[in-house]
Amino acid sequence: MALHEDEIPVDQGLVRSLLEAQCPEWADLPLAPAGAGTDNTLHRLGRDLLVRLPRTADKAQSVRKEQEWLPRLAPLLPCAVPEVVHVGTPTDAFPLAWSVFRWIDGAEAGPDTVQDWAAFGTDLAVIVQELHSIDLTGAAHATGLSWYRGGSLRPCDPWISRCLDDCRDLVGSDLDIDALEQLWRAALTLPEPTGPKVWLHGDLKPTNLLVRDGKLHAVIDFGGLSTGLPDAEHAAVWDLPPRARRAYWNTAELDEVPWARARAWAVAVGVSGIAYYWHTFPAFVAECRARLEAILTDFAARAD
Repeated sequence: MALHEDEIPVDQGLVRSLLEAQCPEWADLPLAPAGAGTDNTLHRLGRDLLVRLPRTADKAQSVRKEQEWLPRLAPLLPCAVPEVVHVGTPTDAFPLAWSVFRWIDGAEAGPDTVQDWAAFGTDLAVIVQELHSIDLTGAAHATGLSWYRGGSLRPCDPWISRCLDDCRDLVGSDLDIDALEQLWRAALTLPEPTGPKVWLHGDLKPTNLLVRDGKLHAVIDFGGLSTGLPDAEHAAVWDLPPRARRAYWNTAELDEVPWARARAWAVAVGVSGIAYYWHTFPAFVAECRARLEAILTDFAARAD
């Protein structure tokens, strides 16, 4: 199903034609759908490869970022990350950049795959710290690495306010939107974040965290790779169970102010996801609702 008005249709025939034209050595390998996200569609190629194609023209910039920067970042990170093995070029049939990656074995982080959530939260915090510590030389002035989640909350307020109103109409009383709006508005009154810009993954939700043998093994989908202030990076911890969230907090050594900003970013991503994908991507809407419910539960527990 198309998620965006300007989405480019992709089927296995198109993917096969791209491979035949640009990667003939792989063109006869088995090809099967391997899932899809809001920005890309995925096809497993043989046992060892993955084809990743952007849904829209503006998402192609994310593909190019991965192609350029992942080879530089991978040796500096304490986990597996996607390895680009082919840089796909635009064609008449598919006029965007696309990629073939090395397949990474693993399962999405969840209750059936993670053995110890506290250890998982600690490991994730260590990976984030390592990413944030990598030198920005060569990236500080590069194009395409500036993203709204690496800046201030305040410019997002008009947009997120509309999303909060949309959520009231869509979700109704099933979710306490008023309480979520209070958390959002309280964060807007906090001092503006300061400090050096860092590398940001941008979307550390469980579907982008692969587990092997019960432990965090790989971080995937670097389409949101950017440079900026780190608060929004921590927002995805509300997708994790409380034990993982507490361990992440303790390892990252965050104080209350950046934590409140991170929570506000989590509110923003949740309500905007519900508002935009309500009619097209119910699975993602369910993820967003679960995140917002976790925020409310966590805040109520901390207030007691």
